Amino acid sequence: MCGVRVLYLGSVFLHLLAAITWIGGMVFLVVVFVPLTRRPETREKALVLFHELGTRFRTVGWIALGTLVVTGFTNVSVRGFGLLDWLTGRVFAGDWGQNLLHKLGVVVVILVMSGVHDFFIGPRALRLPPGSEARERYRKLASWMGRGMFVLALTVLVFAVQLAR
Repeated sequence: MCGVRVLYLGSVFLHLLAAITWIGGMVFLVVVFVPLTRRPETREKALVLFHELGTRFRTVGWIALGTLVVTGFTNVSVRGFGLLDWLTGRVFAGDWGQNLLHKLGVVVVILVMSGVHDFFIGPRALRLPPGSEARERYRKLASWMGRGMFVLALTVLVFAVQLAR
């Protein structure tokens, strides 16, 4: 029994660390960095730095998201739910299961949006000529998608708190 407890605590630790890394990085970008890009005196440098920051955070973010998915399933498994429970939907029974279902639904939306943002919209914006109307459209779309994912990440956090209580 001690080994299962250690596995569970380790998995929860990694889950929380990944969530802190992912959401904390988003908070940093939204609260600290983006306001700097709005200043006229830093706009030129900030756009280049924002691209570099975004590229580096993309790798960290995907590692965090992958960790969250793996440790999330581990955490549910340690609670006594097996593969058959997932396949039959038993894991989603009751209030706790419904919270889990809603959390996972939002996570799926975030994963899809992140993929589109990181591997299509963002790279496409960078390939277009600077100052072009199309580049500005993609840049704005990427910005709005980033905001949307931030709100969805906070929504996942609300469901996570409900699952823990």
